[in-house]
Amino acid sequence: MAVMFEGWDAVVLARAQFAFTMSFHIVFPAFSIGLASYLAVLEALWLWTAREVFINLFNYWLKIFAIAFGMGVVSGIVMSYQFGTNWSVFSDKAGPIVGPLMAYEVLTAFFLEAGFLGVMLFGLERVGHRLHFMATVMVAIGTLISAFWILSANSWMQTPAGYAVNAEGQFVAASWLNVIFNPSFPYRLVHMVLAAYLTTALVVGAVGAFHLRRDSHLAGPRVMFSMAMWMATLVAPIQILAGDQQGLNTLAHQPAKVMAMEGHFQSHKEGAPLILFGLPDQAAGKVRFAVEIPKLSSLILKHSIEAPLDGLDTVPRQNWPPVPIIFWTFRIMVGLGFLIMGLGLFSLCERWRGKLYQSRLLLLFAMAMGPAGFVAVLAGWFTTETGRQPFTIFGLLRTAESVSPLASPAVASSLVAFVIVYFTVFSTGVIYILRLMGKPPHHGEQGPQADIPARAAGITPAAAAASARGAAG
Repeated sequence: MAVMFEGWDAVVLARAQFAFTMSFHIVFPAFSIGLASYLAVLEALWLWTAREVFINLFNYWLKIFAIAFGMGVVSGIVMSYQFGTNWSVFSDKAGPIVGPLMAYEVLTAFFLEAGFLGVMLFGLERVGHRLHFMATVMVAIGTLISAFWILSANSWMQTPAGYAVNAEGQFVAASWLNVIFNPSFPYRLVHMVLAAYLTTALVVGAVGAFHLRRDSHLAGPRVMFSMAMWMATLVAPIQILAGDQQGLNTLAHQPAKVMAMEGHFQSHKEGAPLILFGLPDQAAGKVRFAVEIPKLSSLILKHSIEAPLDGLDTVPRQNWPPVPIIFWTFRIMVGLGFLIMGLGLFSLCERWRGKLYQSRLLLLFAMAMGPAGFVAVLAGWFTTETGRQPFTIFGLLRTAESVSPLASPAVASSLVAFVIVYFTVFSTGVIYILRLMGKPPHHGEQGPQADIPARAAGITPAAAAASARGAAG
């Protein structure tokens, strides 16, 4: 294997390894953030209305949440090690800022989740219902706090602010407030959290639609499908607006990324067209076979059809990001966003007609859109992270200067190992989740491992000991 990868670029392999592990990891937090909040809503509705359907749905999705949460934690652990193995220069330069932000995530979010997760998973019948609901809320808040710190650290790498450079060439905080609330952070936090909620809603809706196609009178699937379609109806338009605001923020702070997203290799002095489709040719500096709408890009980005827009011809070529990747992932994300909004509007129409649970076309549409949230999250993440290239800290530290002094075969060997292990382990977990989703929630639905002992291992109650002595005698 060492000979096979001898001629490869270590930087490319290190980037591929981080991209691979990150792609696996991000889908689980995106799901668990939304699902934790959904569980809190279900339990609140149960406490408020005392309807059994809500606690059945809570226990049904709680089992799925436990698996997804666990896979998210496991898949995220190895990423922190890559900072030391593959990106040691970046760790040295940015550690004084990124390190504390990651530590805050552990000290606040992870400790909060760890403290209440056991009560949430196994304590429904062991503690009071109100205390259990508090534990569920705390886990949901913990997932949001985790998103807060992770996105703050990542956003600082996109739009660094509040820093100084010390004598050793390291980035240190001059103002933690400006570091945390850097220019892109609020927009990216809102966009990501809404994406997590929509991702969960699409999965819940797809599962509900799957069971309603078999029996449209099932109480649990009817409730979950209705709630999911309300989420798509109300939140998808807000998400599109939030994405537009983030795009305007990106134009102000990372214009080259927007140029790549739009496919604008050349500047346009009297209004830039919106390129719908085409084949970006980075070497030639143009989009071949472009299908475009004149002036529309200027209208969207500058709110004027005659507003000039700069192109990549104003950026040194060595600072160009990989345009084809950004161009297409951005279109995938936006296209799926409008499809999600279309699903919500279609469901609203069928709800008004009284056919929400019987519309075969709507149920098929919802099932087909089940994975769309994950795809949109990945496409958006690729757009964001690839658009930052060729920098790890935008404008300050180049990716080629951030990598560890490793030989290509060493990085390639660990990459191959990750691919094999991840596909084996996480495919098994996903298959198990799909099997759980394949069964509808039923009367008396139990949560995860409802029959586990209610005492510590190794401590034998007196009654059990006496019973064992009696059986032996």
